[in-house]
Formats: sequence, structure tokens, C-alpha cells
Amino acid sequence: MRQGLGAKLGIGWRLHGDGSTPRPGEAVAPDERLSWGRTVGLGAQHVVAMFGATFVFPVLMGLDPNLAIMVSGVATILFLLIVQGKIPSYLGSSASFVGVVAVIRAGGGDSSAVTGALLVCALVLSGVGLLIHFVGAQVVHRLLPPAVSGAVVMLIGFNLAPVVASTYWPQDQWIALITMLVVLGCSALLRGFWSRIAVFIGLVVGYALSWLFDRGFGPITAPDANGVVGTHPRLDLSAVADAPWFGLPTLHAPSFDLAAVIVVLPVVIALIAENAGHVKAVEEMTGAKLDGSMGRAIFADGFASTLSTAVGGPPTTTYAENIGVMAATRVYSTAAYWVAAVVAILFGLCPKFGAVIAATPGGVLGGITVVLYGMIGLLGAKIWVENKVDFGNPVNLLPLAAGLVMGIGGVSLEITPQFSLNGIALGTLVTLVGYHLLRLLVPGRRDHSAG
Repeated sequence: MRQGLGAKLGIGWRLHGDGSTPRPGEAVAPDERLSWGRTVGLGAQHVVAMFGATFVFPVLMGLDPNLAIMVSGVATILFLLIVQGKIPSYLGSSASFVGVVAVIRAGGGDSSAVTGALLVCALVLSGVGLLIHFVGAQVVHRLLPPAVSGAVVMLIGFNLAPVVASTYWPQDQWIALITMLVVLGCSALLRGFWSRIAVFIGLVVGYALSWLFDRGFGPITAPDANGVVGTHPRLDLSAVADAPWFGLPTLHAPSFDLAAVIVVLPVVIALIAENAGHVKAVEEMTGAKLDGSMGRAIFADGFASTLSTAVGGPPTTTYAENIGVMAATRVYSTAAYWVAAVVAILFGLCPKFGAVIAATPGGVLGGITVVLYGMIGLLGAKIWVENKVDFGNPVNLLPLAAGLVMGIGGVSLEITPQFSLNGIALGTLVTLVGYHLLRLLVPGRRDHSAG
């Protein structure tokens, strides 16, 4: 009975081979695991991959980052249980809401109004997920055929490129370059398990080099995370000394303001596309058919975001950063995500550990993210190739081209003085509407790969 329940919940893992490094060309399936020592190491790599964004986005939204870290772990566990372990994913703080939250705050909204609006959006997303679950994934396939879903995956990865170029890389270009080369070198030159934790090795090397450079060359004069140029150490550990070992994050109750809700609701469109794109990316990597779990995944994201925002945390979403780690390691075991989730919960309760990870130099993050974000974007191209999307067909070519440039380039469309669409949301909308409009207008030129 216990084994049956465990299998249903996706928490029973078969040992892959002898538990050591998989043989070249092999992948570790979601219901498999390596030895627990190696699984813990992979879980640590997932923590590293998600931590920067999960910590930074709530800061940008004016919310408690320690609470965000803790609820990200809880959200990941809930997600894995709801999808029955079929979709290995980590749920971290969503970036899709940063812009609309800025609009709410500019209009005088406080943190409770922000989280109230986010909670309503999360409930709507949960409802969409339930609808998809009961009606069937064909709804998503009709809305997001391979041509469109590939573009969405590409947008998700490449839209993050400006974050690397403008936020992380300029903080220390040489450390970023060295970190990137370490990740590339470890992936290509090392064998077995070590090549699969190349990202983690790159972070450790970059962290250590930043400390050594501070002592050997002194502080650096460069932009900080806010773009302000100044002279400062590469690795600032002052917050670590001041942070307590144990502390509960700050909670607050949401309040509801109709104007704030209206500002946030359009983000649901981007979230559906983002979730579907992530599920498609995982499907491409694992080779498992995940149509039957699409509704569960979208519902789980909405449900986890509802619980997070109800206590004052940010909304969560499946993380492209961790999908990139899976693409690099070919280890899709959900056991590693359980480890990452538990570690995140402990980090959320320990401000000192959080301060150590939060002190990761921007240059190190630049070197890591330039690899991971690019890999995510290219998964979109993989979807196109494997589904034989015909780019000689203008129904595919034109709307995708326009949407990609808008989404990746950060084009903004002002709807009212208080609300605009940009980035992933605008690129996704242009791709979706343009594709389906052309399919209706030019039925003889339809994409034969469409679902």
C-alpha cells in the first residue's frame, strides 16, 4: 500500500544503475535517482540555479526575500505532489509580475494590495489549469502548437539575455568570463558526475576567485546590481556576519483593490504560455509524453502561488534556470528537486545561509546565466526541429519573427498611461494572435505540425 501511494505521489525512486554516474548518452528519469550523496549534490546545484532570481525578484517587488526562498521550497513540494512526480521542476519567484507590481506601487499601492492582486491572478491561473485538466491538453495544443510553443520557450530563455548583459555581466566582466569558461570546460572536459555539476563547480570557482581578486587586486570599480557605478568589493560578506542563524520570515495578509487586480490580470496569458512552454521543454528533454499532466502543472503553479501570496510572498512559477540545469546534466530525477526544496525551506528559516548565497558576486551569476539562459532558448529551436515546423510557411514565419523580436528586444506597447505590455507577455501575445489570425485568414497555408 505504501509503495503504491508513494508511486502515485511520485516519491518512490528507483536507483539508476548502481547509483553512480550514468553512462555517456544515458539520462536519469524523473522516477529514478542516483546515490543519495550525488542526489544531494544535484539538489544543491538546483538551489544555486534558482536562488539568485528567487531572492532578487521579491526584492524588486518590495517583498520579503527570505519568505520567498522558504515558500519556493513549499511550492516545489506541492507542485511535485500534484503532478505526481512526472514533471521535474522547481518553483521560484516569478519575474512576470515585476513590471505590474511597479505600476501598482507607483499608484500608491502597498504590499498588501500587491499580494492581494497577485493572489487573484493566481486563483485565475488555478482555474485555467483545472479547465485544461478536465477538458484536455488539446486545448493548449490548439492554442500553442509546436510553432508557437517553440517560440514561447525561446522567448523565455532569450528574454533573459538583457538581464545578463545589463545586470550581471557588467558587475565584473573578467570573473563572468572565467566562470563561463569553467562551466563550459567542466561540461566538455570532465567525465561522469563531475561534468554534470559543471554549473555548481563554476559557481564555487567564481565565488573563490572573487574573494582572491579582492585580496590580490583590491576592490573593483564597476556597476552594482542597481547599475550604480562605484568602488566596492567583488564579494561582500558583511551581511553574513550581521544575519542571525535562525529567524522567521515576515508575513502579512493581502488586501484587495480592484484597480490593482485589473493591472495584474493580463499576466495570466503569459503565465499559461510560460507554463506550457516549460512543460514542453521538459517533455523534449525527458522524452515522456506530458499532455495528461499539462492541466495539473498549470493548476499546481496557480495553487502554489495562491498559498504564497496569501501569506505575503511572491507568486511562483516553474523555473527556466532549473530546466537549464537539467538540460546540462541530463539528470531529471525529482528526488534532486525534493532535496532542493527542503534546503530552500531551511535557507528561508536561516537568514545567515541566505546571506551567503545572496552574496554571490554578480559577475559569477553573469558567467553562469549566460550559459543556462542560452540553453533554454535553444530548447525552443529543438521543438521546432523535432516537429518539422515549416518556416517557408508565412503563417509560421511572420508572427513568430515579430513576436520573438518584440519579446527578446523588450519592445513595450502602452495600452493606457498606467498599463503597458512588454517582454514575454507582449511577445507571446503577438505570436499567439498573429499565428491564429493568419491561420484563419489563410487556411490553405496552415502549419501541418499544428496540434
